[in-house]
Amino acid sequence: MQRIPEKIHELTVGQLSARSGAAVSALHFYESKGLIHSRRTPGNQRRFSRDTLRRVAFIRAAQRVGIPLATIRAALAELPEERTPTRDDWAHLSETWRSELDERIRQLNRLRDHLTDCIGCGCLSLDSCVLSNPDDVAGERRAGSRLMTENGGQTEAH
Repeated sequence: MQRIPEKIHELTVGQLSARSGAAVSALHFYESKGLIHSRRTPGNQRRFSRDTLRRVAFIRAAQRVGIPLATIRAALAELPEERTPTRDDWAHLSETWRSELDERIRQLNRLRDHLTDCIGCGCLSLDSCVLSNPDDVAGERRAGSRLMTENGGQTEAH
């Protein structure tokens, strides 16, 4: 991995990519979403401050645990002067996100358990299938072997 001398305070997008492990396209995407920022040189090249490495690491760690980019952006925007997240910031935010992740894990476990039931039965019966028809919502609307919705007088199968 390319080592960047301490006296260099700005990185090119290629250097940031090499050091962070994020693809250049991902960095451009993060920038377009307001997660990271660069300045432009007189030659219109992007330059990122060194502390962007920590922001990218923060973003990627949050993404790995399933935090949506909009939530990450909101968290970064709450930091004073849009500074780089610290260890304390991560501890606070990860505690905040913990309950959300725990709920997602519970939902995924329920889906996994019901998926096993469906594989065993194989019919995906709409009157009893918890995946296709949770709580028999479709049964309250109408009978039939397919989920149907009204759309401007026309019926669509889903």
